[in-house]
Amino acid sequence: MNTDKIKKLLQFYLLATELKDKIRSGWEVWNIDRERVESVAEHIYSTCILAIAIDSEFDFDINLPKVVMMIVLHEIEEVKIGDLTPFDKITQQEKREIGKQAVEEIFKVLDKKLEYIDLIEEFENMQTKESIYAKMCDKLQADIQSKIYCEENVIDIKNKKNKYLLEDIRMKKLLRNGEKTIADLFIENDRPIFTEKIFEQIADFVKKTSLLELKD
Repeated sequence: MNTDKIKKLLQFYLLATELKDKIRSGWEVWNIDRERVESVAEHIYSTCILAIAIDSEFDFDINLPKVVMMIVLHEIEEVKIGDLTPFDKITQQEKREIGKQAVEEIFKVLDKKLEYIDLIEEFENMQTKESIYAKMCDKLQADIQSKIYCEENVIDIKNKKNKYLLEDIRMKKLLRNGEKTIADLFIENDRPIFTEKIFEQIADFVKKTSLLELKD
């Protein structure tokens, strides 16, 4: 029995699966009024399901297993640094740097650590069709979840606690364009990411359709 390898894989597993208990910070930032909100691990699972479903219906010319690996791994830094949002006082470059350090620390016990780190870097650089697809799925899943929370009436753009968020220059611009809900703000803020037309079409469908009714 190779106890050293078993010990290493379990050390990694126990650390990485802490994401099951880490809440997505964006929902806390927007003062969501719900007993239980989405964890980072749930976001990852949901994004994988979305990636699979979109590829099924629209037959993207991508390496889907690679996409799923990127989605599963790219949030793993949050075990160490937390789920930083655009409203945190940190630049994108600073986030990338501390994220890289966190990833190296998390993967250090695994033999395939360099392979996994390379996948995360590919995701972040968005220069391959798989990384672009994975990024679009990542953003679209958050848009869908925000719409669900809006339909559940647990996230409110009129909440006084959210007033300072609406003063953000990006949010003010979207509000001037007539967006009415937090889901609208999420979708329109992410629209530039949706370089594949079908993703934009899905976002538009989500924006105008009751998702909870689709479950019936």
